Amino acid sequence: MNLLTTFTGKQIMEDIRIEKIIRSKRKTIALQVTDNATLIIRAPYDIDEETLLKVMLKHEKWIRKKIEEIKSRDPKVRKKEFVNGEGFLYLGKSYKLKIVDEQDVPLRFDNGFYLLREYLPVARNIFINWYKERAYEKIKERVEFYAQKRGLKYNCINITNAEKRWGSCSDKGNLNFSWRLIMAPLPVIDYVVVHELVHLVEKNHSKEFWNKVKLLMPDYEKYKNWLKKYGYLLTL
Repeated sequence: MNLLTTFTGKQIMEDIRIEKIIRSKRKTIALQVTDNATLIIRAPYDIDEETLLKVMLKHEKWIRKKIEEIKSRDPKVRKKEFVNGEGFLYLGKSYKLKIVDEQDVPLRFDNGFYLLREYLPVARNIFINWYKERAYEKIKERVEFYAQKRGLKYNCINITNAEKRWGSCSDKGNLNFSWRLIMAPLPVIDYVVVHELVHLVEKNHSKEFWNKVKLLMPDYEKYKNWLKKYGYLLTL
């Protein structure tokens, strides 16, 4: 998809690839640079392509900066292999995997990961399920902690398979978090938790929104930036 071919701005933006345009009931336009250095545009149903182009041109400098950041990432980062000695992240630290022949559960954590050999063919799913369970436990704990501090009320917590969004807050007060967050340091998890909790009362990213985030987490920018810089590492 390339909406730029019909507009005069195409010479400026032709090297920026649009992965997709997602239209919904949202009220504002959002730009997201993916881990593949492509652009995702989220927009209301009634916004035409010329308006989208103008928004892109307005934010061209930011888009190019994000693309350069992604292209400068360590090219040696690869998908995990489920072999002895491979490192897996948990709460910001890397722990080595050991393949074992006997234990009571498929995957055990004890200052390292221990995987039953018979589960090697489905090792990735075993890890994801383990991460999801730990993510729900830890994120629920942190949500309750911060919600009580500010008297915020939410409906429920869901752990998702989202790859592009760390968290979201629905109109019904449902808080959704990617299981990949459990790989991050705890303060980074806290930042995403606070971010989504504040969306219960501030639906957009206004100045008031960020002020309320800061009330709950004064140094949130440090962890927001960490996620932007290193979030691509939180994967299997």
